[in-house]
Amino acid sequence: MPRRASRLRVGRLVGAVALAMSAGALTLAAPVLAQTAPPTAGPPAIIAPAEEGYDPQSGQPGKDVVWVPTPDALVERMLDMAEVSPKDHLIDLGSGDGRTVIAAAGRGLRAHGIEYNPDLVTLAQRRAEAAGVADRATFEQADIFETDFSKAQVLTLFLLPELNERLRPHILELEPGTRVVSNSFAMGDWEADRVDRLGENCREWCTALMWVVPAKVEGNWQLGEQQLQLTQRYQKISGRLGDAPIENGRVIGKEVHFTAGGVDYVGAVFGTSLTGTASEGPLRNWTAVRS
Repeated sequence: MPRRASRLRVGRLVGAVALAMSAGALTLAAPVLAQTAPPTAGPPAIIAPAEEGYDPQSGQPGKDVVWVPTPDALVERMLDMAEVSPKDHLIDLGSGDGRTVIAAAGRGLRAHGIEYNPDLVTLAQRRAEAAGVADRATFEQADIFETDFSKAQVLTLFLLPELNERLRPHILELEPGTRVVSNSFAMGDWEADRVDRLGENCREWCTALMWVVPAKVEGNWQLGEQQLQLTQRYQKISGRLGDAPIENGRVIGKEVHFTAGGVDYVGAVFGTSLTGTASEGPLRNWTAVRS
C-alpha cells in the first residue's frame, strides 16, 4: 500500500492516483494548520541495497493496489505531527519497504509494519537490520483488513480515500487519543484535526493529515443541577447544558471542550464520568455523570 512505500490501494496507474489527489482528496480534510518549522529528523536510517533480483519500482502492481513510496521528508513530518515518543507503539498499514517503521524505530519507538507483498516484507526486514533497529522494527506479511492493529498508539497509512473509509469504523474503535496520520488522503467526512504540507519546493506527496481518535461522549449527563445533552459526530459535539446551547464543542482524545452560556468548559473522560473546570461561574470544578 502506498505509504512510505506502501501500496496505493487501487489497481490503477500512478497517474490515476495523482489525478485522484488533485481532484480533491485534499479538500476533504478540513482545518488546515500549516506547520512552518522544518521536521525534526530522527537518526538517519542506513538503507541496505535491494536484495539481488528484487528491486521494487514505484507504481508496480500489487494484490489490489500499486506500490508508491512516501518521500522521506514526509515520513519525518508525519512522525513529527503525531509527536511520537519512545513510549509509543506505531503500526504502519501497508508498510512497503519499511521506511516509516524504520524511521520510527530510529526515534526509539517500537514499530510494526503490515505488508501484503512478501518480497517487500523481506526487503524491509533487511533494511531494519542494516539500520540497526531490527530489535524495535518488525514486519509481518498480512492483509491489513484482516489484521488486528488495536494496540497502536500511532497508526500511519498511505491509502486511497475509499480504503481509508473502509478502515474508518475500525480506527474509531481504537483507544481514544490514538493518533492516525495519512499521506495525502482523507477519511471521507471525518474531518482531519490537522493538515500539514511540506515546503513550496515539494512537488508530489507533500501533504499529511492527522486525526486523534475521540472518546465516545454522546448521551445524557448530569452536571450539577443541570442536564448536559451531547450529540457527537466524530470529534465534534453539540447539544445543550441546561437551557444553553453548546458551541465550539470538540473531543480531542479523552479531552472534551465546549462553550455554553458564555462559559468555557474543559474536561476529560474517566470511565462513565466527565471531570473538568469552567472558566467562570459556580461550576469552576465540575463533574458530570452519565444519566
